[in-house]
Amino acid sequence: MSQALPPLNALRAFEAAARLQSVSQAAAELSVTHGAVSRQIRLLEDDLGVALFSKDGRGVKLTDAGLRLREAAGEAFERLRDACADLRQQTADAPFVLGCPGSLLARWFIPRLDRLNRELPDLHLQLAASEGELDPRRPGMDATLLYAEPPWPADMQVFELATECIGPVLSPHHPNCAALRQAPPSVLFNEALLYTASRPQAWPAWAQGNGLDPGMLRMGQGFEHLYFLLEAALAGLGVAIAPQQLVADDLRQGRLLAPWGFVETPARLALWVPSRRSDQRAERLSGWLRSELGQASL
Repeated sequence: MSQALPPLNALRAFEAAARLQSVSQAAAELSVTHGAVSRQIRLLEDDLGVALFSKDGRGVKLTDAGLRLREAAGEAFERLRDACADLRQQTADAPFVLGCPGSLLARWFIPRLDRLNRELPDLHLQLAASEGELDPRRPGMDATLLYAEPPWPADMQVFELATECIGPVLSPHHPNCAALRQAPPSVLFNEALLYTASRPQAWPAWAQGNGLDPGMLRMGQGFEHLYFLLEAALAGLGVAIAPQQLVADDLRQGRLLAPWGFVETPARLALWVPSRRSDQRAERLSGWLRSELGQASL
């Protein structure tokens, strides 16, 4: 007699249907179709050579063999659930690794990191900075915080946090600050504008949002990273363009000015988590981020 176990997917489908006494409810719990659960149960019956369910009016009921298997499968899966819960508890102190573009990390996240650690002490956040693509599917990465445009990937749970708004900013130390801040947006046609090579569409998008001809814009000094672009603006080297969230602290403290306001883009600041990973820490972090962004009135 074979000692091999039947297919585990079939056992899992049977256990759920037997425990819930409903194929439909089992399908909902397992996030599959009714037909998929039924096929797995038939596969299990073929493997075992016995019927596990019998017709009962419009529904089904467990046979004697089904009752016996329900008891064994229920106990086995319950032990597995308990063991997995214990293992997760043992790794509760493992860091939650969050990927974040360096500019967002330096200009928005780090100034708030102490408050986050006080308010979410069990998160054990570990930050991974990069200006390149941060894929949360990558081993060792739990989630990514970034600006991106929908639609979202099907294999991602995406927590939308804030709409992106972009606009021109300049320092009070800019040589022409007094004249520029009193002028309409079209005055920027006369400026050599600071920009990042990674996002050349930012200035044209802002111009279109203000009813201006993007073709009239004149690009000046370019920078590889947004962080360097904003440092140049702070030094009074020119007018830069940036997401509102990343210059909010500078605007409040008067280090930068935004005389022409901000326009909304299709992008969202969002927390990306692979759907296959169920981690309540991601939900707590997204709630904290959303609250922090709301308090900042961004």
